[in-house]
Amino acid sequence: MRDMGLEELIRQELGERPRLSEKPMFGGLAFLVNGNLVSGAREDGMLVRLGKGNDGWALALPGIAPMVMGERRMHGWVRAGAEAYGHDALRRRLLDAALGFVLSLPPK
Repeated sequence: MRDMGLEELIRQELGERPRLSEKPMFGGLAFLVNGNLVSGAREDGMLVRLGKGNDGWALALPGIAPMVMGERRMHGWVRAGAEAYGHDALRRRLLDAALGFVLSLPPK
């Protein structure tokens, strides 16, 4: 299910940028830059794409867990719960890190 409040927080954090788009995915709303997924919002938290090997710092923080699809852990992706994404500085840090990774990828 979608979380409109979280969607708005992510929207504000990402701001106006070229090739930013939104797309319904994973039962929520995904935010993409250059066609690459940056973040997602669902009622169970904020999905953040940090890239393989770039997620250790985030996973060490309270309220952040590995992204799991089915029974498979998605390395390089984390899910931030409300206590994490509700903290302005942490949300900004997560999304800045995700943007840094995604902007290093070739556009789709």
